[in-house]
Amino acid sequence: MKAVEIYTDGACSGNPGVGGWAAVLIYNGREKEISGYVKETTNNRMELFAIISGLSILKEACRVTVYSDSAYAVDAFNKKWLNAWQANNWKTADKKDVKNRDLWNDLLNQLKPHAVTFVKVKGHSDNVYNNRCDELARGEIKKYVSLE
Repeated sequence: MKAVEIYTDGACSGNPGVGGWAAVLIYNGREKEISGYVKETTNNRMELFAIISGLSILKEACRVTVYSDSAYAVDAFNKKWLNAWQANNWKTADKKDVKNRDLWNDLLNQLKPHAVTFVKVKGHSDNVYNNRCDELARGEIKKYVSLE
């Protein structure tokens, strides 16, 4: 199985507002950058969409390490929140509907062929790839705003 690293980030101008997402995929010393925007969204949706987008371009089953500064995304896996939500019919511990269920389902589908590990990185710090993703995501927001 090929080993791939995916760094991701999402950003939002207003929450909700115009959002941007980005991912940097690294395989065998090569890097690929992808990014985009959504007209009306939230920061958490962009964080999830960045991960989904990174996984979606993989052409075969891989061993993937996803790096994200989003506690929301990483903790859902590492703290088993997703397992609990699904067991409780997509309800949180306080019996509220899980937000962004559509994206969680998309993400779960993207994970199926892969062996994925999630790693939380400190945002806006010294991680070169996390900073690059932040720059790309914010750049997408600026691009969209300049088109209006």
